[in-house]
Amino acid sequence: MKRLIQISVFIFMIFCSTEKGFAQTATSDSSDSQLKELIYAKYKRQVLAFDKKEFDNLFFEFFQRQNDNRITLTKEEFYGYTIKIAIYAEKLGLLYKEQKEDAQRTKQEWFNRSYEDYLNSKK
Repeated sequence: MKRLIQISVFIFMIFCSTEKGFAQTATSDSSDSQLKELIYAKYKRQVLAFDKKEFDNLFFEFFQRQNDNRITLTKEEFYGYTIKIAIYAEKLGLLYKEQKEDAQRTKQEWFNRSYEDYLNSKK
């Protein structure tokens, strides 16, 4: 029961923390899709081995760095964070079959994040 609550809180945090939430488009930017796939392949095994504490650290580090006006993440850094978060969402779907659809939707939302949108939010 405690684990179910933790997962629910995690999914709620992800939905609340996204700027656009459900309004994001389902297609990813074709110019960045190769980079995203490379990052996905590079970090998939590492992120699947993350425990909750490691993921929480990654998640909060991303939002601290993203919201810091003194820092502008590079494209590789930005996608490194978003793809790792997407991979962890995928992991949750594999672990908790009853939440597979939510995890897949969350993974897709993180995978679809755009570096261009991030840069526009920094202006």
